[in-house]
Amino acid sequence: MKHRTGMDRRKFLRGLGAAVGLPAMESLRPLMGATAGAAATAATAATATTASGNPLRMAYLYIPNGVNLEHWRPQGKGSDYQLGKSMAPLQDLKEDMQIFTGFAHRQAVAGADGAGDHARSNATFLTGQRAKKTSGSDIKVGISVDQIAARAMQNQTRLSSLELTCDGVRKSGRCDSGYSCAYQFNLSWRSENQPNTPEANPRLVFERLFGSGSGDERAKSLAQRRSTQKSILDFIADDAKSMHRDLGRNDQHKLEEYLTGVREIELQIQRAETLGDPSDPGISAPAGQPASYREHMRLLMDMMVLAFQTDSTRISTFLLAHDGSNRSFEEIGVSDGHHNVSHHRRKKENLDKIQKIDHFYLEQLAYFMQKMKTTQDLDGQSLLHNSMIVYGSGIADGNRHSHHDLPVIVGGNGGGAFQPGRHVDLGSEVPLSNLHLRMLHEFGVAAPRFGDSTGVLKEI
Repeated sequence: MKHRTGMDRRKFLRGLGAAVGLPAMESLRPLMGATAGAAATAATAATATTASGNPLRMAYLYIPNGVNLEHWRPQGKGSDYQLGKSMAPLQDLKEDMQIFTGFAHRQAVAGADGAGDHARSNATFLTGQRAKKTSGSDIKVGISVDQIAARAMQNQTRLSSLELTCDGVRKSGRCDSGYSCAYQFNLSWRSENQPNTPEANPRLVFERLFGSGSGDERAKSLAQRRSTQKSILDFIADDAKSMHRDLGRNDQHKLEEYLTGVREIELQIQRAETLGDPSDPGISAPAGQPASYREHMRLLMDMMVLAFQTDSTRISTFLLAHDGSNRSFEEIGVSDGHHNVSHHRRKKENLDKIQKIDHFYLEQLAYFMQKMKTTQDLDGQSLLHNSMIVYGSGIADGNRHSHHDLPVIVGGNGGGAFQPGRHVDLGSEVPLSNLHLRMLHEFGVAAPRFGDSTGVLKEI
């Protein structure tokens, strides 16, 4: 490959107000490998790499209101297990994930502060801390695990982390039983009283991933694209052609496929902006989101994959819906609000609806994991292999608002550190913070404890 000037030039295709990150390619392996090597030797930063020096990713996906435990729990333990009815979409991914029984979040359990389990579930899930009960500005919970990892990365990637949601943003006001809405509508916390506001608008996520330059340059680029229906690829076309000539044949094909994927996402965003917003009164919807909840989730998941694929970030959180969400699911035949049916009172009709909702959410997880599995990383492994993906809820049974035996799935091999393909029964209540602490250690953060952890999780 011909020499170019500057590390950044080789990792991005640039144009006015645009910087499209490059995926892993054989022709760029020495350069991209050097990036990982530099991270591994940084004395004051987390490595965030696998044993072979490739980027390690961390992602958390949150579902609300608990699950139908009867159809969630697998049959059997260890590698000899059968998936429950709700988990049928994950059948082809059994060898790429672990299902856990026995995790708990004691800091979410009702105490002297009384009701408010939905707010505490969201606030505690990634912090392991008890949220202060207040609806004022004096909110307090703790730094979340993803942000401890992001701090340790010390700007080794373009974005320290990526926070996503399918809900509208709420950072104040009174929500669940006297708790501030900030607890319920945020998953990531940069400090004990500052949430990391997630983004729901696909256009703004796209621009964050691919916009570059000064504010004026980015605004001009976006304005031109909107007025002329041009693609962001038009703005980096010259750099892409130059890069294409320098690559080997296999990498030329990979670059073409990658840019086609970027364009497809861009077209989906344009369609969403044209067709308008959903009309479900049970959700707080930002402008410019797809009318279909499934499409909205998958579009944001596609951009998560792109962010990991291009090493734009190695850390992401995705609040699929806030706890207490009363969204309906007309597309799968459930017109009732989710929160309403989660208080099932052991009625079969309600439990069946919850199982359908669980199945629907797990279809989206399967979509995301399959996309990660079919995307090749630097070392020839998949993005999924070199990732730690946690999917779960801060409530187990919505009817009782229970916070023990939480529904938790861990996807990926952690770059070879994990042993997927198992149902792991921990035997007794183990703080979910023990898993967070283990993931921090794999990420290169040598923290002695996290939240309410009692030790580093070994059974993974």
